[in-house]
Amino acid sequence: MTRPRPQLRLVPAAPESAPEAAPSSGAPASAPGDLDGAFRLYGRYVGYIALRILGRPDEVEDLVQEVFLDAHQGIGTLRDPGALKGFLATLTVRKASRALKRRKVRRFFGFDEGFDYTQIADRRASPDERALVGEVYRMLDELPAEQRAAWVLRYVEGEKVERVAEMCGCSLATVKRRIAAAQATLHSELGDG
Repeated sequence: MTRPRPQLRLVPAAPESAPEAAPSSGAPASAPGDLDGAFRLYGRYVGYIALRILGRPDEVEDLVQEVFLDAHQGIGTLRDPGALKGFLATLTVRKASRALKRRKVRRFFGFDEGFDYTQIADRRASPDERALVGEVYRMLDELPAEQRAAWVLRYVEGEKVERVAEMCGCSLATVKRRIAAAQATLHSELGDG
């Protein structure tokens, strides 16, 4: 009999540093090239994805700024205003993966002291759930960035595999391999695989 997978109860709202406007349900900015409107609409959304992948609130604000700085050039080339949210999500995943790789290098050289990931647990989470969040994110720190991003998008965010592939900018087969590899590592480390 398979036991149910515990949920990682993370902070439910976007980080404090994100703008106040809630992300819309896919409504485009007033014009495809309107960066300010895009930021108002999707700043929290970008911050939310960044927080889930990075796991460290103190790194989110810089990543959000990087995403929108880079988006400034590409946003004007979008033919479909409805594609803006997906464009920003893909850019966020790419930037977060790069940030994770830099973090791994800093850790290798002793410049990263780690982080208490229990801080990102939902305040309503039980002590056991908080400990689980901390343990899972510590294990995620050991995974390759692409595996971590794919696994987080699939199992923390609950995105469909097809959407994860789109956000990660890779094929469906590749994202399935990344998720499976991350899942196998986490199961073996947690002792329930």
